[in-house]
Amino acid sequence: MVLMTMIGRVIDGLPLAASMQSDQDNTTKDYQAQAKLLFRKLTDHSPARSSIETGPMMFHYIIENGVCFLTLTEKTFSKRAAFSFLEELSSEFHREFGSKVATATRPYLFIEFDTFIQKARKNYQDSRTRRNLNRLNDELQDVQRIMVQNIDDVLQRGEQLSGE
Repeated sequence: MVLMTMIGRVIDGLPLAASMQSDQDNTTKDYQAQAKLLFRKLTDHSPARSSIETGPMMFHYIIENGVCFLTLTEKTFSKRAAFSFLEELSSEFHREFGSKVATATRPYLFIEFDTFIQKARKNYQDSRTRRNLNRLNDELQDVQRIMVQNIDDVLQRGEQLSGE
């Protein structure tokens, strides 16, 4: 389950957008403080994607184009689903606000992005949607394996023809 999502600029840790569950408690506020601290510690040399265990929860983040997309999930939540969620957010955020990130001067300037985060989060909360995404990923991997095999077969036929 995705509990919290934050987006921040890497160069200075400025929070650009965020989305929390409506039933916030003190524990969530503690995690929010940890997320802000993490934003301040990130640099251009930080890993582009990482998962960090924090008690019974996990922070997952990706950094793309100088922006960090971070989410807090339960440990049982699939890492693949968490990174897929973050990649979807990154793609849409950069499409909408990419040219404005460098000039942002105040925290949460792009807070209206919360609407998109909430919609995406609902897609990843639904276990049927997650299963469908996993099934789709498996099917894509099967197609990729078949394509690689087909290319290998064509190359082998070409070698056989050129050897005759």
